[in-house]
Amino acid sequence: MISASDLRKGVTFILDGELYRVVDYQHSYLGRGSARVRVTMKNLQTGATLERVFGADERIEEVRLELREVQYLYTDGYLYYFMDTETYEQPALSAEALGEKVYYLKEGLTLHISMHEGRPVEVELPVTADLEVTQTEPGIKGDTATGATKKATLETGLVVQVPLFVEEGDIVRVDTRTGEYLTRVKG
Repeated sequence: MISASDLRKGVTFILDGELYRVVDYQHSYLGRGSARVRVTMKNLQTGATLERVFGADERIEEVRLELREVQYLYTDGYLYYFMDTETYEQPALSAEALGEKVYYLKEGLTLHISMHEGRPVEVELPVTADLEVTQTEPGIKGDTATGATKKATLETGLVVQVPLFVEEGDIVRVDTRTGEYLTRVKG
């Protein structure tokens, strides 16, 4: 058990039987009252984000998650299946639990999955993903203003802004934390 004043970004805990991760927090100290901690937290089962205020002396059950290396296999439209590279077990996560991370999952991708009591909770993506451009407008010759961009749809359905020289069939590197184009890998 930890006190609410020990909550920091990334801390995982159980509250009312649900698993949460701290997304953001803010300590506030009132003149004569006790300190309070305002926490923005993400429910790791449903993906919902909510805010709650704790008294600084409230006790919370901290949870340690087991990190396993997995390889992304496939999706059946609702569940996304992974294979543990050591045990060959195939844990699955729902699209709701993965959220925006589904746009970076490509068959064969190696990543890490967090497990709690043998159940998959969430995935940790690599910092970058290399994805193929499946649809984009052609760059207009002479339209060379500095920093000019256009929309491109990638093989996973992700839409990003890319420079005008990027064409369909090119492989681009995208930052999985921000969803931004980084560079053209192969074109």
